Amino acid sequence: MISRLSCVAQATGLRKLHQCGSLAGLSASDAVTTLTREVKPPQMAGRKVCPRFLDIKGCFDNVNPFTICGMLRAKGVNQYPVFSTKYFRCGRLCQLLYQGSPKVFAPVSVGTPQGSPVSPLLFDIYVFRLEYEIPGGLSLSNVEDFGLTVSSASYRRNIQILHKQYARLKARGARPGIGFSVPKTELIHWRTNRERGPISKAPVPLDESVFKPKAEVSWLAYWFSRSVSTTPHFVKRLAKAQAAFVAVKRLSPAGIGLPPFLCHRLASSLLFPILSYSADAFPPTVPMRRKISAFWHKVQRWTTTCFMSTRTDILAMEPCLPPLELLLAYKGRLADLRILCSPPEIKTATGRLPPSVQPPSIYRHSPDHRALSASNVGSRLPLRWIQPGPPSKDRAHLPLDALPHSMLFLLGPDGLSPLPVTCQHLLCQFYPEPPRAAPIPN
Repeated sequence: MISRLSCVAQATGLRKLHQCGSLAGLSASDAVTTLTREVKPPQMAGRKVCPRFLDIKGCFDNVNPFTICGMLRAKGVNQYPVFSTKYFRCGRLCQLLYQGSPKVFAPVSVGTPQGSPVSPLLFDIYVFRLEYEIPGGLSLSNVEDFGLTVSSASYRRNIQILHKQYARLKARGARPGIGFSVPKTELIHWRTNRERGPISKAPVPLDESVFKPKAEVSWLAYWFSRSVSTTPHFVKRLAKAQAAFVAVKRLSPAGIGLPPFLCHRLASSLLFPILSYSADAFPPTVPMRRKISAFWHKVQRWTTTCFMSTRTDILAMEPCLPPLELLLAYKGRLADLRILCSPPEIKTATGRLPPSVQPPSIYRHSPDHRALSASNVGSRLPLRWIQPGPPSKDRAHLPLDALPHSMLFLLGPDGLSPLPVTCQHLLCQFYPEPPRAAPIPN
């Protein structure tokens, strides 16, 4: 049902390109990657960028399946997807649970069941009217989380644009009964590291409330700072991983408890995902890599109860846990390959690749903010990925322009044909096999 309904929504325009999180291959990482890489052209042009993050009130509880069926019929869709959507919610009952509550079930006529893989797609179809093009800005969403980003010559002008765009967004959501949770609204003024002026504190009004800009905001479990630095995010991820590690160590004290292979499974399936969340879109800085690598060394020692005096260059052999540098690089390469090899009609980051790159389709997203950087005096032409050699360090390029250059050594001669790369292959490259002794002659 998901594959059939997603194809119908894509063909009829009931699902927009900037709606992430409802299909396989589209996640929060895609939305954050597009957001962080789309703000670079306005900043290179000397413009001020301001994002505001909103949250839809009620989310799946507001979805009316009969309204979705009417949308599908209005687009001329055949009866099979319409009846599949209609009978998806039939037979739903609910009951109030409290002390002394009557055991009576009541039918539910509005909303979709949470936890179902079909519900996010139905929700995206229900709110597709909220997605529209913002001149000089960007509108992104991941299910119920919306992000409005605008750029202009000043922060105060951005506040006026955000106030106007919110009024437009609210008017679009009034017809299907969609509202926004005002207390969850967050605002931040982004700036580059070269800006030396005072930090803007201009607030934004929203439904008789005033929201001041914050130094750090959270959207889709990603933490953004004013300079779009990754350090605040990984500081919080490291604290969560350390708290989880303290709880896990109680299960396996020294000499007793869990065997080493179960400790290895906990380290690779629990601690590493907590620590490396968003490493594909947010690469950590060098000082932050040292801190999280020191924590990863503690995890490696705990896995096989190695001594604290064990050398770090041989520490990864005993617990079969690769060094964190290799794991983060491997995770980032997989994310880059997904961008380069995905259909640009579905993945929004792929639709913003430079024209010289040839993904599975020639489709390109329009309008593209790449032209904004052309007004900068120090800007250069986009890199051509077919030319060998790394990018020149004395020239500033957009992240999506330099991305194909960093992946050239993983591509075959037939174009975008990635070579098989696994964690075992990376570990063998970092720790080559020792030379074997020559055979004894007869």
